[in-house]
Formats: sequence, C-alpha cells, structure tokens
Amino acid sequence: MSVPVSVEPSPEQPQPRRGLQTLRTQAAAVPRAWLPGAVGYACLLIGLVDIASAVFPKLRHTKVHTFAGQLPGGTTTLAAAGTLMIGLLLVLLAHALRRRKRRAWRVVCVLLPVGAALHLLRWHQLGPAVISVVLFVVMLVHRREFYAKADPRTRWRAVVNLVVLGVVSLLIGLLIVSTRTKYELGHPGLYQRLEHVLYGLFGFEGPVHYNSDRMADLVGYLLGAMGLITALTTTYLALRPEKPKPELTAEDEVRVRALLERHGERDSLGYFALRRDKSVLFSPTGKAAISYRVVSGVMLASGDPVGDVEAWPGAIKVFMAEAREHAWVPAVMGCSEVGGEVWTREAGLDALELGDEAIVDTATFSLSGRAMRNVRQMVKRIERNGYSCQVRRVAELGREEKQRIADAAARWRGTDTERGFSMALGRFGDPGDDDCVVVTAHKAPEEGEGGDDLKAVLHFVPWGEDGISLELMRRDRAADPGLNELLIVAALQAVPAMGVRRVSLNFAMFRSALARGERIGAGPVLRAWRGLLVFLSRWFQIESLYKFNAKFQPEWEPRFLVFPNTRDLPRIGFAAMQAEAFITLGMPRFGRRPQRAGTLAGGARPEVTEAA
Repeated sequence: MSVPVSVEPSPEQPQPRRGLQTLRTQAAAVPRAWLPGAVGYACLLIGLVDIASAVFPKLRHTKVHTFAGQLPGGTTTLAAAGTLMIGLLLVLLAHALRRRKRRAWRVVCVLLPVGAALHLLRWHQLGPAVISVVLFVVMLVHRREFYAKADPRTRWRAVVNLVVLGVVSLLIGLLIVSTRTKYELGHPGLYQRLEHVLYGLFGFEGPVHYNSDRMADLVGYLLGAMGLITALTTTYLALRPEKPKPELTAEDEVRVRALLERHGERDSLGYFALRRDKSVLFSPTGKAAISYRVVSGVMLASGDPVGDVEAWPGAIKVFMAEAREHAWVPAVMGCSEVGGEVWTREAGLDALELGDEAIVDTATFSLSGRAMRNVRQMVKRIERNGYSCQVRRVAELGREEKQRIADAAARWRGTDTERGFSMALGRFGDPGDDDCVVVTAHKAPEEGEGGDDLKAVLHFVPWGEDGISLELMRRDRAADPGLNELLIVAALQAVPAMGVRRVSLNFAMFRSALARGERIGAGPVLRAWRGLLVFLSRWFQIESLYKFNAKFQPEWEPRFLVFPNTRDLPRIGFAAMQAEAFITLGMPRFGRRPQRAGTLAGGARPEVTEAA
C-alpha cells in the first residue's frame, strides 16, 4: 500500500522543542562518521596497553613496552600509577566516545594533555608527548563530531560502577601482586594477597612485604590509584543531578488526546501513547506526535505516530533529530504496514515483520460452526460451573469497585515486576480513561466459603470511536481453566451494543512462521525456525499466545519492527525486552505494596496461563 504524504507547512504553529540546530550539526558530521569509532577504539587500545604495562613488569623489556612508551602514560612509580589511572579512564570512556558523547570528549581532552605533561616533566620524552598533543589537536579540530548529549541517568549507575569497577580493580590488583613474587619476602598465599589488594585499594599497607622499598611503593601506588579511580567515579555518579524520568506531561497528554479524538481510529495501539512513563515529540505543526522511551541507548517508539498521516514525516524528522542529538539508536516496535512504509521512506530505516495482531469483527463473530467448537464447549462448561460476566465502561464503575478490581489484578500478576510498554496502558481507573471497557468474571463463593466473587478481569482501551484494544488480562490462579475464553466471548458479544465493531485481542510474535512451519511441505529451515520458537515459548509464551488468539478466528494484521541496521538488532532486542520488563536491571524494591486504583500497571498483553 502506498500512502501519499507531504511535508506540512508550519506558519504560526508551535515549533518543535529541538532538532533544527541538530540537523545542521549532523550535516557537518556525516562526511567523517567513521572518526568517533576510530577515536573510541584507539582510546580503548591505549588504555589496555597502559594497564598492561603497569600490571606486567616484564613488558618493560619487550617490544610491546616499546610500543606502550609511544602512547600517553608513564611506566615508573608515580608515573606508573598515573598510567594505570589514565588507562582505566580511557577504557571506561571508549564506548562513550564511539557514541559521540560530548562529556566523554571533554574528559579525554583533559587526559591527553596530562599524559603529555607526564612525559615532558618526568622523562623528557618528546615523542610520546607529541603524539598526545597531536591526538588532542585532532579531537579539538573535529569537536563537532562529538555532539551527543548524555543519556538519562539515575543513582543506580553509581552502584553498578562501584560493583563492576571494584571487581575489576580487585582482579587487576591480584595480578599486580602476583607478577611481583620474586620481590616478596616469604611465601604469602592467595588469601594474604587478596587481603593485601583490599588494603591497598583503600590506601593502607597490607600483609605482603617486599625486599625493595621501591617495589613496595610501586605496588602501593598502583593499588591506591585503582581505589582512587573507583571512589572518584562512583562519587561523581552518585552526586551528579538526576535527569527527569520519561514522563507525559499534563500539557502533552491534552494534545495527544486531541489527536486521538481526530485520528485515533488509524491505529489500535494509538491510545498507548498516553502511558505516563513515555515522552512525546510533536511535528512542527502539532498535527502528529510520537511517544517513546529511551532504554539502554535505544530511542524506542511503539505503534504508528499519532495524528494526521500527512504530518507523520514532520514528527519522524523531529524524532530522528532527537535521536541523532543524543546518539541514540532509533527503533519502532509494532508499527503497521502503513507506518513502516512511512518510517522507512522518511527516515531511511529498514523494517522487519515482527508478528501479527489479532483483530475480531464483532458483526461477524459467532460461536456457531465447527471451527468454534472448542471455544463453545469451554464457555458452556465454565458457565455451568457458576461463572458470569459483566461488560461495562469504566465510567460506570464506582470508586470502590475500581479499587477492588485494581487490587485484584495486582494480586494476580504473575511476576513482581509490572510488564508492558508497547501494548499496555500502565494504569486502571484514571478519570481520563472513562471510555475504556472493563470485563469482569464473577463466581459466588460456595456455602461456608468466604472471599471475593471477582475471579478475572479484562481491560480494553479505546481504538477510535468504534474499536477497542485489549491491554490487560488477569485472572485468579485458582479459578477454573477456560475463564479467559469466557471473558473474550462475553466481550465480543456485548460490545456491539456500545457501538464497537472492531476488537484487537493481542499480538502474536512470529505468527506467520509458526503457522507456515506446521503445514505439510514446510522446508527444513522453516521447521527449524518454528522449533526454536516453540522452545522459546517455554519462557515467552510465543506459541501459546498465537494458538489462544487463533481460537476466535481473527483477521491477522502484520506488525513491524523498524531499525537502522542489522547490527543494531541485538541491542534493540535487548532494549525492547527491558522496556517490556522481561529483563529487569533496575533497583530491587522491598516491601512492595499492591498498586492502587488509577496507577495500576497494565503489564504485557494477556498472560495466557491456560493450555492453548
């Protein structure tokens, strides 16, 4: 399908918050796109060589040491400690330099003159000093290549730095002590050497003694230098001001809701742009918007842009400018075929089919027929067991009932971590979400039994005026199997009276591969791919979600992943799993309380725990 788009005019309209100046900066940077990577790898190499020259004394008598002498850093006593510190910092900063980070460029521009000064003041070696100065001048001349702003940060990075750098320092310290055994008095064991390293990292003398004061000072300076680097970097990360977390401001939410009122029928995932842990960027005319979150250096959007399709190119240009300004990897999860076509054309990105969305037409849905036999039998059986359903708009619920549903859904969550990003709203019962549809299953307690009669809940968000999209499916783990099918059927039969004709159930990853792989005549490659997906389904419910969706005879709409390069796919996949909370690297929470009404996180789309 081809969608005509035009570049939107921008008279008397609010301008984007960022982007124009960045585009000018990028224009100058494109011809030398290789330079930041080259500088980053050069710094990594220099850092590793300097660390090796300080740790292994024999390298001073080899050709490797001769090469190391031509790089920034010294090799004796205090100079050796300075070399080790500079080497550690260069290794830490190498990745940031490759990502064009401005702050890393500034630090390296300080380290290079310091290295040159060590050579001139202590050994009067002109060659290494000249190399340091030349590299320093090159980085100054090409300073516009390093334009990227820092990533969003949290205090948690200080803890990670302390643990990782502390372990690295401990291992390097053990190598330093172990490579100087011929200078040791006596025969200290591994435990004594570890104790000596730990004391040395804190600046104290340990139990290992040397027959040379110079060697004792050298080891002490090297260990002290690593301890100092660990302390300084951790303190800096802990004390620097935090950047605000991604959030949808009240003003942005009003503008996005206005766009959804006019164009919300285009995309079943459009309403999820109102997640309040996402940021949003608008096109120059304000007629389109893209919501996103930055995860591990990936600028992750979901679904299609919200708003007029003719304004999408403007929003995409602002999005790409923001990604370039921070050197983030741009990516889009779950966009439609039309959205993927616009993204690839306007941003020069590539697209990969990610799976299919199950959409049911309520006007044609029926439990009759052989294809629906299993669902029909399961629904009748669960109804005979005493279960009933209610289908209502959230606006019809009272405050206490909203609270009861929210608390129950939080109890039934299968994990301690809320899941969801691209297809979850992240709350329940908010006053702004009164048009959402909630389906609840009830079973009266048997005589002599107490407890709540609420056994399961579905939550749908609006999809334009005549559609709804499923964002939450939770049930009591002790409830009878088949309750999910009863909820879906009850919703499909009741919502036509509310004016709903389209119901988006959920997303089935790699559905086409699963469907084709089980057919007669499927090739060995396709069968092997299907076998891998079935194996992964033990953890990620890939096959079970597909089979659950297929029960209701839906129409399948393909969804795509948009990305810059194939080499970025592992990084994007890791970031997507973090965003959906399948991988959690955040700070642990103790004494977790159930989510309250109005703030309940929706989690990923339906948790299918029953046999498909």
